[in-house]
Amino acid sequence: MLPFRFSWALKEFCKPNLRLIWKNNSDHSATAGGCASSYRRSLCTQTDASNEKRRKAGILPSLEDLLFYTIAEGQEKIPAHKFTTALKATGLRTGDPRLRECMEMLKVTLKTTTDGALDRHLFKKCVQSNIVLLTQAFRKKFVIPDFQSFTSHIDQIYEGAKSMSGGQVADYIPQLAKFSPNLWAVSLCTVDGQRYTAGDTKVPFCLQSCVKPLKYAIAVHDHGTEYVHRFIGKEPSGLRFNKLFLDEDDKPHNPMVNAGAIVCTSLLKQGGGNAEKFDYVMNFMKKLAGNEYVGFSNATFQSERLSGDRNFAIGYYLKEKKCFPEGTDMISILDLYFQLCSIEVTCESASVMAATLANGGFCPITGERVLNPEAVRDTLSLMHSCGMYDFSGQFAFHVGLPAKSGVAGGILLVVPNVMGIMCWSPPLDKLGNSVRGIQFCTDLVQLFNFHNYDNLRHFAKKLDPRREGGEQRQQQQNLEPLDYTSLQKELALTDKMWKKVCPSETDEDTSTSVVYRMESVAERN
Repeated sequence: MLPFRFSWALKEFCKPNLRLIWKNNSDHSATAGGCASSYRRSLCTQTDASNEKRRKAGILPSLEDLLFYTIAEGQEKIPAHKFTTALKATGLRTGDPRLRECMEMLKVTLKTTTDGALDRHLFKKCVQSNIVLLTQAFRKKFVIPDFQSFTSHIDQIYEGAKSMSGGQVADYIPQLAKFSPNLWAVSLCTVDGQRYTAGDTKVPFCLQSCVKPLKYAIAVHDHGTEYVHRFIGKEPSGLRFNKLFLDEDDKPHNPMVNAGAIVCTSLLKQGGGNAEKFDYVMNFMKKLAGNEYVGFSNATFQSERLSGDRNFAIGYYLKEKKCFPEGTDMISILDLYFQLCSIEVTCESASVMAATLANGGFCPITGERVLNPEAVRDTLSLMHSCGMYDFSGQFAFHVGLPAKSGVAGGILLVVPNVMGIMCWSPPLDKLGNSVRGIQFCTDLVQLFNFHNYDNLRHFAKKLDPRREGGEQRQQQQNLEPLDYTSLQKELALTDKMWKKVCPSETDEDTSTSVVYRMESVAERN
């Protein structure tokens, strides 16, 4: 009897499209909704006690048990490698900080086994500390439900861009000219912490201009939008990023061009020395990256400072126009500006930074709030309108996503509420953007409906990876009134099924369990 009970519960647990049918019945909607709610409330006080009794009796399996049977596929034990392989297929990594307790317990537990496999009790011991996250992953409740299918498409886009030739590696900063033009990498991280990488994703490179939106976000986080924009404008300049030019109010046009970024640097940790300011920003960067790799290239810093005549000219121009806060040491600020441009990341760590912006300021892999919503909103707005140098308008038109490029070859791309992406390839086009990176971003939105103005309901030519099996994910807040007649039929059907499983239960227990299960299905979907 026990295997049948688990099998039935597992089937109900794992059905990806299981849902209640809510019909719009204008004649009976008010009555039906009221009756259904009343019926559920009348049994509410009995549900918890009945469910607890059933759990203690071993009739209702725990989430850990259901997860075990999902992965075991009828076997009595799960090989450890099978569990980790299945985990990676969901997009999660074994090194995910949120799974630290689970992975540590797995290592300890495997030392006590001879065959490297876990029975149900050992498996439960390993996963119970992270069962909520693991249940979401295996029930395909992440933002990209079918992650393997999605990444197979990303592989194709990556390979298509890899074949691109043309462009030149930036050489006006001597240290950047040393990078191979064949380097090409893409990493992504979703707002649920699903990860994908392709290519040279572990090679460190400098953020350069990709740091501009991040330090602007820190400034707004610390001081608020109004204060920051006393010193910096919000408009695209329509000019080269390193022009000596201000708007009609004698302010830099926006924080994504050099003049605006230099002024923005002066707003960071005001009153502190450069060492204190640099540590402060580095601490923010590490939080944005979920404590993954963030370093510093002193060679690039020295190289950039020695070849930074244009930026020194911009600095003196800003000083003349009194663009800095009172008491600012312009030379010191330029030093810090060069240092921040020389912060090193990998594609993998930078994709987490982008995902933190996509996730409203919460780092997906640590759950820590790094930036407030105001800072994220303003940063993404300016990335969308000003982030891609003189190509910003074209990029907003064709790709329709917030992004920031840098002369090291990086493109920091944000798909709000979905994922962050970092593309990196040193060869640049004539406007200073990565040739392969631009191609990847363009191909991405041609295949998927990620463009900000793609209509999710009617743009059928594109794929929506946020849907499972081509069906739109259930929207909890858009439920229509319940058809009470349909509810009665569902109750009667489920009542018969449960009596077959548990013939010893009373009618009162059975009706309570039916409503409990139906409520659970509604909540899960």
